[in-house]
Amino acid sequence: MRIDDLATAADALCDLGRRFGERGWCLATGGNFSLRLDDSRCLITRSGRDKSRLSRDDLMTCDLDGRPDDPSSRPSAETPLHTLIYRLDPAVGAVLHTHSVFSTLLSRGERAAVSFRGYEMQKALDGVRSHDETVRLAVFDNDQDMPALAGTIAEAWRDGRIGVPAFLVAGHGLYAWGRDLDAAIRHAEGVEFLLECRWREAAGTAG
Repeated sequence: MRIDDLATAADALCDLGRRFGERGWCLATGGNFSLRLDDSRCLITRSGRDKSRLSRDDLMTCDLDGRPDDPSSRPSAETPLHTLIYRLDPAVGAVLHTHSVFSTLLSRGERAAVSFRGYEMQKALDGVRSHDETVRLAVFDNDQDMPALAGTIAEAWRDGRIGVPAFLVAGHGLYAWGRDLDAAIRHAEGVEFLLECRWREAAGTAG
């Protein structure tokens, strides 16, 4: 995916912030979103902004090493994870990080992965063709040293431990991506649905 119109890209992320904000997936300043602009740059949310009330001024551009085009701008602290995914897979066009209650709680309770089987919603994820498949969502320990965390994730990616276009960071939420913004949204929504189902089942509140 390549985007020629920066304003259109910014408006798409602003609309997404409102949409996810209404669902409680990016409260306070939690979460961050990005779009690949070309082979070397992405558009990403600035640090400390309320994602449910984004404007064009709350977004900025940086290269795929996380260096801002405007040195006075401060990107989201999680920028190294976004740019890592773009570098690992040139086909990725968007990366979305949500900070929902269910992604936070379930990521704290599992050390290596959250597994799903038997849910029709699994097929929202690229590469999953049946509810009978076992889908493993990798979980990584949180680390305030984002380059170090990015290194851990890169190693897992190369080892094949990230089998679907999403992973969890313990106590920190979900990262999902796709070839374009629509695909990334579908993956984020699908996984958030699955996480909520798992939590409600475990709590005895399903149905």
